Order: sequence, then structure tokens, then C-alpha cells
Amino acid sequence: MATPFLSIEVPTEARVDNVPKFDDLDRLSIGEIADMPPDLLFALQEAAASETARIKRLKDRFEAALAQRYGAATEAERSAQGKTSGTVRIEDASVVVIADLPKKVAWDQDRLAAMAARIAASGDDPAEYLEIAYRVSERRFGAWPEAMREGFAAARTETTGKPVFRLETRDR
Repeated sequence: MATPFLSIEVPTEARVDNVPKFDDLDRLSIGEIADMPPDLLFALQEAAASETARIKRLKDRFEAALAQRYGAATEAERSAQGKTSGTVRIEDASVVVIADLPKKVAWDQDRLAAMAARIAASGDDPAEYLEIAYRVSERRFGAWPEAMREGFAAARTETTGKPVFRLETRDR
């Protein structure tokens, strides 16, 4: 397999001192990073994954400490305000602690469909009460007969997300 990128071999004696580390990426241009040898890109990607995991671990630990310190007080404030969720503010010395407990609501789709049918049967428009969304599973769409897919094709738009690149060594 031909490689479309030139690999610049870094001399062994220069590897230790002259090889960019993950923390050096801020001072390098995107082009300079892109021109690095594949094994260095792989090492930097591994370092990025390790640093991301470390930061997440530290953030989770810090947030657990905040919850331990302020959880009871913010829950008491929320209760005093007659709230089961939402944002409350308390003070700790000169710091205002803003604690948000988001509300998560889930609706039973089968029951909502039954309610929509009842509303329609009574002569009302279900859209006045419900937000109705139609979706087609991409897996099901791909399995449909061609004639069925053609009928739905005008209602379908396909876009792409951000590309993701993952590097692996050959021995994996």
C-alpha cells in the first residue's frame, strides 16, 4: 500500500529532546502538526486521550466535592422554595453558589399516540395539544423495497457530521 504522506524519520538521538509533546501543540500551526510523522501523530493522539481521561477524572472528583459541600444546603434551599428541580442560589462567604438540578421529563409514546387518537376522534386537532414528529429509522429505510424508498426520498435529507480520525498501530 502506497503512503500518500512523507514520513520524516527523526534521528534517535534527537527524539528525546526535539520531539513535540502534547503540551507543545498550542505553539505549533495546524500545518506543522499535520506534517508530523504518523508515529508521532499516533503518540500525540494517545497523549490527548490520556489527558482527556485525566481531566474528566479530576472534573468528576471536583464536582463530587462541590456536591458534598453544597448538596444539602442547596437541596434545603430548593425545598424552602417549594421546588423539586431548577436553579437555586446560596452564599458561602463571598461566593455565590448557583446549583441547578435539571428536570428530565419522559413521555410514554404509546400513551401519547392513544391520546392523540382520542383527541382526533373527538373532533379536535391533536397538533393543538401535542408536538408530533415523524422519524424513519435509517436501518429500516435501507431495508425497504426500492419503490417504497422512492416515495419517501423527497422527505429525506442527508447531511454529515464532523469527521473523526483514529490512529492505530499495525500490531493492534
